[in-house]
Amino acid sequence: MTELNVIKEERDQLLFLTINRESKLNALNKATLAELAEAIKAANTNDSIRAVILTGSGQKAFVAGADIAEFRDYDEAQGRQLAEEGQKNVFDAIEQSTKPFIAAINGFALGGGLELAMACHIRIASENARLGLPEVGLGLIPGYGGTQRLTQLVGKGHAFQLITTGDMITAEVAERIGLVNHTVPLEELMEKATEIAQKIKGKAPLAVAGALRAVNAVFEDGVNGYKTEISVFGACFGTADFKEGTHAFLEKRKPSFTGK
Repeated sequence: MTELNVIKEERDQLLFLTINRESKLNALNKATLAELAEAIKAANTNDSIRAVILTGSGQKAFVAGADIAEFRDYDEAQGRQLAEEGQKNVFDAIEQSTKPFIAAINGFALGGGLELAMACHIRIASENARLGLPEVGLGLIPGYGGTQRLTQLVGKGHAFQLITTGDMITAEVAERIGLVNHTVPLEELMEKATEIAQKIKGKAPLAVAGALRAVNAVFEDGVNGYKTEISVFGACFGTADFKEGTHAFLEKRKPSFTGK
């Protein structure tokens, strides 16, 4: 039986995705990206899943980068295709997912690994985590959205320095500059990620999906985010969850959302 590069476990309406290449520090190869792409598609069409937690196997790495051996002999056209397909099928797909993705960064998150974490909506890092985009040391730049998402998250100054030096930073520094939401001891990492996912799980799924769409609209060229917000806000009034949420509030009880 072929060992899976991505382990999928659905538990209590949460989907746990684990990059399963511990001996390679969970480096992203073509097979892993393909499995991730399929898992993302499946999550989006599974109404029972309310949030996704993405992590790496072992205690050393979330994802320590892309598998360099696979593309070291690529030419310009192949390099462009590598970036285009990866961004569309995995990184953009995570960012634009209707389900919140939480990255549980359990060690090195470098290159494509940090780009994967940045595509997620929320990032939790263990205290031993080290984060960076070292691509310039290979004669490259980040190709999976790293230049764009890092700048959105931490601003131009920090992005310029991290990308052009290729330096790694600690989880503490990453939290200080806004790259991660929380830093916790390694043994508490999955507990913290699950805690946040459980809070999201208790909210109206269609409203959560709409909120993700509206926030993403801030960064979409040619899109008026305010109009997107108005559209999503209005659409919420037509949902059963809106009626349930407002009735529960007025009746001083906990709502029971169905995602309809």
